[in-house]
Amino acid sequence: MSSRVVVALRIAAAPERVFEAFTAQIAAWWRPNPLFAFTPRSPGVLAFEGGAGGRLVERLDNGKVFEIGAVRVWEPGARLVFGWRQASFSPEMDTEVEVRFEAVGDETRVTVEHRGWDSVPAPHVARHGFPDGLFLRRHGEWWQALLEELRARLAP
Repeated sequence: MSSRVVVALRIAAAPERVFEAFTAQIAAWWRPNPLFAFTPRSPGVLAFEGGAGGRLVERLDNGKVFEIGAVRVWEPGARLVFGWRQASFSPEMDTEVEVRFEAVGDETRVTVEHRGWDSVPAPHVARHGFPDGLFLRRHGEWWQALLEELRARLAP
């Protein structure tokens, strides 16, 4: 099994602006997917806290904060890497999201690579019993829809 999902699209904005929208405005464009909820109480509101060395969190209605993952790389306008976990993950289950922002003329190509799914066993609840290929395809479709929401947020 390939343990990663890779999706990309172009957004009509500069890389620095797209990075800013991806990070500082994630609560405005992020759309939860019940198949991939972080906690049983999701959806909450997502936020990046602290930039480099910070974390991605989900703030729940009951006031609790769930840490989705630590920010591993924070290069505004170029690259973002953060951990990704669900509450049901054991400590050895580690997936990681890398987002690259590349200028292409007047646009930015945003590429999301979500890797490390081989650390989450096939029978784990997070996979919903899907065969590997279908699970990765569904997850990729969700990331594609999320990037389309981001693009719509930045539309002139």
